[in-house]
Amino acid sequence: MKRPLSTISSEELSLRLSQKDSLAFEEVYERYWKRLYVYAYKIYEDEAICEDIVQEVFISLWEKASVTFIEHLEGYLYQAVKYKVADTLKKLRFTYIHDEVLASLDSVTSLYSTNYHELEEEVFHAMESLPSKCKEVFYLSRFKHLSNAEIANRLNISIRTVETHISHALRHLRSNLQIVPSVVFVFVALMLSKS
Repeated sequence: MKRPLSTISSEELSLRLSQKDSLAFEEVYERYWKRLYVYAYKIYEDEAICEDIVQEVFISLWEKASVTFIEHLEGYLYQAVKYKVADTLKKLRFTYIHDEVLASLDSVTSLYSTNYHELEEEVFHAMESLPSKCKEVFYLSRFKHLSNAEIANRLNISIRTVETHISHALRHLRSNLQIVPSVVFVFVALMLSKS
């Protein structure tokens, strides 16, 4: 009697994939799709793009399965998603902040080792020590998602002043949060920021 695919190891799944076993591919998809999507979304908050990226990674996996044996399946999938996001960001010509974030993703575990809610509380606490105008600009930009021009108009300041306040706030948060720098970049630059 064959064991259910849900109980077999990723190494055995890799072996079956190399033999073009479609049931093994379906199990890989079920096992990893959601986690890979969450990982991609932590890097770039766009549901449609992240879904496309993960789908493309799985298509590529199936196409390469019979040609290249993948020894460490989970690691391979996360790396593939990371590179695909990086490639997508470069094509879309995103800001230096996104490049900085991608460079800071040393490992998959760095993202999952931090409790999101604790981190969020720490960010809000760190914001309290910002100068009032700087805090207001940062809040309108990152939490209310107003453009720099809209903020400048609302507060009767120049766009350059808005940009300066945002840069100062990001530097302040990075230097004052008591957590791993790579996670700071991910949370502050992506979870909070929209260019």
